[in-house]
Amino acid sequence: MKTKHLQNLALLFLTGFLFLTFKPQSFEPYSETIPGTNLTIAMTPVEGGKFQMGSNERPDEQPVHRARVSDFWIGTYEITWDQYDAFLHRNKDQILKDPFGNEVALQIDAVARATTPYLDMSYGMGKKGYPVINVTQYAAMNFCKWLSAKTGHFYRLPTEAEWEYACRAGSDKAYAFGDSTEELGQYAWYRENSDGKYHQVGTKAPNPFGLYDMHGNVAEWTMDQYSPEGYPGRQSNVARDPWAKPRTLYPRAVRGGSWQDDPAMLRASARVGSTPDWKRIDPQIPKSRWWHTNAPHLGFRIVRPRTTPPKEEIKNYWPEPIDDY
Repeated sequence: MKTKHLQNLALLFLTGFLFLTFKPQSFEPYSETIPGTNLTIAMTPVEGGKFQMGSNERPDEQPVHRARVSDFWIGTYEITWDQYDAFLHRNKDQILKDPFGNEVALQIDAVARATTPYLDMSYGMGKKGYPVINVTQYAAMNFCKWLSAKTGHFYRLPTEAEWEYACRAGSDKAYAFGDSTEELGQYAWYRENSDGKYHQVGTKAPNPFGLYDMHGNVAEWTMDQYSPEGYPGRQSNVARDPWAKPRTLYPRAVRGGSWQDDPAMLRASARVGSTPDWKRIDPQIPKSRWWHTNAPHLGFRIVRPRTTPPKEEIKNYWPEPIDDY
């Protein structure tokens, strides 16, 4: 009996150790199937490293500094309406009852349900294969939380550092392909070629990491608080996996530029902060936690870190909402 008890304790210890240090051995591209659907999300591995983050183009991109990011997978494409609608309608949710072998053990009922929109949030621009738009950062984070509960893999939004590293794909130029805007139309949908709307994901050329629409199509949420002063305190040393953890609802950092932007906003280092104007025609008081009625330029893609953080830290990546005004 004593031996059996010790074996059980050892198993419990091993299980806890796996959760604290879970690092998948394989680091290859894969497709995550959303359980209960025939939908998949393509994930591309990005080997971490050091890079020069920021630029001298605008004050909010300064100072240029060294940053290091750890290995992660990132969505090959922006999250589409097809994928987001599975979260929105949630007709086939499943609960993970056995946490062993999963990176996270989270009951699906613990994930807040997104509200049904009161407008056509695609603005008639198309849904099947098109990037989801008009979602708040809270909605994007809860999609990640829901997907984590569905699959047992830990998903979240990228940090600004991860996003810029993935967008640059080894380049120190304005764009992944260089400084000239003459080639931009091969890689991006933006004001000049978009015909006033977004387009299906993956219809332009990928960057050297194999990622599509990092420049343009829709701008993308990150996890960070945005500061118009740039990156204070990062002048010296290497910023390791930096994350400006949000403290206030506005502004939050958005990257990549969109179908309605000029080339300058599609640069790898360009950033913009969210504003209350993105909910200008929202009739609710307080404003919706889920929808930006006036942000048809805004979507997101997801990240899965190669090393899963300890369970007690995971909740920091899926914070509670802050009521809007």
